[in-house]
Order: sequence, then structure tokens, then C-alpha cells
Amino acid sequence: MSCRLDVSVVAPGTAHRNHCPHCLASLHVDRRVPGDRDADCRGRMEALSMSTRPDGEWVIIHQCASCGELSANRIAGDDNPYALVRLALRPLVDPRHAGRALFAL
Repeated sequence: MSCRLDVSVVAPGTAHRNHCPHCLASLHVDRRVPGDRDADCRGRMEALSMSTRPDGEWVIIHQCASCGELSANRIAGDDNPYALVRLALRPLVDPRHAGRALFAL
């Protein structure tokens, strides 16, 4: 991942580890189903923004730096709460991030 810290394969609250709990970056390894590890890209997925599902669950919106694909990944129980809040507040601090996310959609 981007921060190069050790990441456990166990992710509390989700069946598949799909991002670093420290920096929230990911790798483009899944194609259609979480955990399928069927993507050929293997590019770095940047944590772009946050969203919530209708049930209130938080998800991280990632964008692949190689191919541009977007994905939504559930947060995990061991994610750094400061990193999550910083990501959620990013559009308020720098409106360019919100425009970038909307443009990507």
C-alpha cells in the first residue's frame, strides 16, 4: 500500500481486506465481486472520498490510478478513525476533491 505499514489479512467487520487500515489506499485486485481477486489491472487505488449506504454504513470510494475505475469498499473495524474523518471532511477543506469525485462519476 501507500504507507508501507504492515496490514493484516483479517478485517474486522468485513469478509475481505480491501484497503490499508492506516492510509486507506487499496490495490485494484477485485473485478465485480468483493474478494474475487479477478482484476488484471493491479493498480494503486486512491481513497478519493466517502459515502454512506441507505443503512448508514460508511464506504470508501476508491479510484484506480492506472485505469480510472471507481469502486466502493466497506470500512473495516480496524480502520484509522482519524484517516476516515479526514477523508470524509476533505471536500469541505478543499472543494476540488468534491469536483474531482463528481467528475469521475
